[in-house]
Amino acid sequence: MSAYIPPHKRHTKGSPSPKPTPSPESLTPTFKKNLNFGNQKRKEKYLGGFLYAHDAVSKWFPVGLTVDDSQFSSLVRLQPVSVERKSGDKPLSLVLMEGCSERTNQLMDKPWLLAALSVMEDLLLSFQHVKRDMEESNMEEIKPTLVARFGRILFYGNSSNSQESLKSNPLGETALRQMKKSFYTKVPHSYMEYIGNLAVETLGLEYGEEKELYYVKLSDNLCSDLTIACKCTIAKDQKRIQLNKIEANQVRHMVADMSCLGKSSDLRLMLHTKKILTALSDEEINGIKNLIGSAILDSEVKGGLRWPIGKDSSGGRYAVIGVWHTTAKSYGNPSIRFKLRHADRFDFRSSTGEVSWETSLKMPGIVSQLRKQTIDEKLVLKMLEDNLKLIWDHCLSDGSSS
Repeated sequence: MSAYIPPHKRHTKGSPSPKPTPSPESLTPTFKKNLNFGNQKRKEKYLGGFLYAHDAVSKWFPVGLTVDDSQFSSLVRLQPVSVERKSGDKPLSLVLMEGCSERTNQLMDKPWLLAALSVMEDLLLSFQHVKRDMEESNMEEIKPTLVARFGRILFYGNSSNSQESLKSNPLGETALRQMKKSFYTKVPHSYMEYIGNLAVETLGLEYGEEKELYYVKLSDNLCSDLTIACKCTIAKDQKRIQLNKIEANQVRHMVADMSCLGKSSDLRLMLHTKKILTALSDEEINGIKNLIGSAILDSEVKGGLRWPIGKDSSGGRYAVIGVWHTTAKSYGNPSIRFKLRHADRFDFRSSTGEVSWETSLKMPGIVSQLRKQTIDEKLVLKMLEDNLKLIWDHCLSDGSSS
């Protein structure tokens, strides 16, 4: 069996053989390569129902063990997970074998350092693409966000991936990488309470505010690839919603999923952008406002909104395809911001809905550094390491043993 290669040493097919692992100090200057991409026009693409930039980076890797591939296979297992899924596939989660957590020589001392190094170059390159998009957007405002989300990476396989089969044919990292995956963000309410207490009592973050918002998603018949998200608030009369902001699809530029071995939660680090639509004509804006104005608040239906028959479309141009009703609390400082959200969603196309508690950690401090004309890469790496250490120490467990 081939030797285990840590994520930060891997090379794509056809690349030179791996070089000795550099120290964090010597690695930072190498990120300056290949940052000039010219003005080649890029297109976006849908993957799994989400919109990705054409040059987006999407990767998965495990964090927590310092062993080769054969040892790795013997120390982990795929465990069935009880979650609500639309498909009939049985999801699995990657966990350590019982007793492995006591074998300290096989566990990383500072796993967040490897995690930071494994995503740093991708983050810098992806943000260069974001900057170019911002320069080319003219009057349309693009807002970049770097966010860590907590949940479970779910693996999907066939009968060959059963636990009985794993005993004779253990899955290594390569096989796991080829399996279909998704990221499940639903967390228990007790975890939300734990994160809220952590933010205030341990980290001393300031309480922001509690917001109640409705997101109405619209399709545009003149642009099949565009989904319009209308951010709405409840009007003062408490009987209707009012339009606050019109945004285009969220576009993902970097997604790094990490199976955090030895922890009860996994981690997704994601760089995405939202585009605020400011160049709409009066006719387009009025069509959208008419749709929003026709919505009826109804706590008895999924998503919290319904439309009278025939009123869920506007002039053959726009049509309602989804609704989100969210309430969220935030805690933060200039560098980080926790967001704790309750979301009630309904998809009109599939007639399915979901209610969930979700929590995330936004990193506006790193984004501010990346937006500068001259980036201090050592500072960005240090900030990323610090944030990932905070996450590893506090946010990847349910708090029951904290």
